[in-house]
Amino acid sequence: MKIEYTSKIPKSLLNKGTGFLSGYSHSLNPYTGCSFACSYCYVRQMPVSTFRGAEWGTWVDVKQEAAALLKKELLRAKAKGPVTIFMSSSTDPYQPVEYKEQITRSLLQVMVEHPPDFLLVQTRSPLVRRDIDLLQALGDKVRVSMTVETDREDVRKQFAPHSPPIPARLQTLRLLAEAGIPSQAAIAPILPSSHQFPETLRPLVNRVCIDDYFMGDGSNGKRTKRLGLQSLYQMVGQEEWYHPAAYLRVYDNMKRLFSEDELFISQKGFEP
Repeated sequence: MKIEYTSKIPKSLLNKGTGFLSGYSHSLNPYTGCSFACSYCYVRQMPVSTFRGAEWGTWVDVKQEAAALLKKELLRAKAKGPVTIFMSSSTDPYQPVEYKEQITRSLLQVMVEHPPDFLLVQTRSPLVRRDIDLLQALGDKVRVSMTVETDREDVRKQFAPHSPPIPARLQTLRLLAEAGIPSQAAIAPILPSSHQFPETLRPLVNRVCIDDYFMGDGSNGKRTKRLGLQSLYQMVGQEEWYHPAAYLRVYDNMKRLFSEDELFISQKGFEP
């Protein structure tokens, strides 16, 4: 898939936390657009995508000079009260272009210098391991939330073929745990998984967040419905997984090895 990269200088970086992210004072997106192009991404139905006139996943805006802008905005926000940041809400901060551009790393360096009260790093990319040094410096003010929608590679390839392989994400969770960095596995959205999923996650994390399209796309599943995902589930013969009660199937399975205070449903799992 050919991707068009454009350099842009943003006017602002810290956005007010609203809706699903109302537990945060701010959200922060180092890029606009995302080359992982997951079929189920709710951002496909948001104005940032629909007004673009190009298919989601085929374009990415790189926010240049972001670190200097963040420092200015962060200091201003900290002077007004507690600052909690969700990075990122509509892009992956560790998509492939980050290898070269290092925008996310530059933002983390600013946050190490001027720590927010809390930072959640939401990603599905093993590249987050590159920044273990900075994440360690943030101590208990950070949590890495690694998306692991399924433990089945065949399912990942059906629904998100351009996203990183599941084994690489699991290995990254292991490295984060060994480095003492607070982390969670985010089964979000729920994709068909095996009965052994809890056995896979148990040695890696002590916190699991479970979310689905109906709770987590910000519109009670309407955005996702417009993507026509139900037909993709039918195509792979897994339509029973596209259902408002499917999350209970995963939750009950996880309860075999995780205690209730280690399991979080939807919004609560992503809050500070």
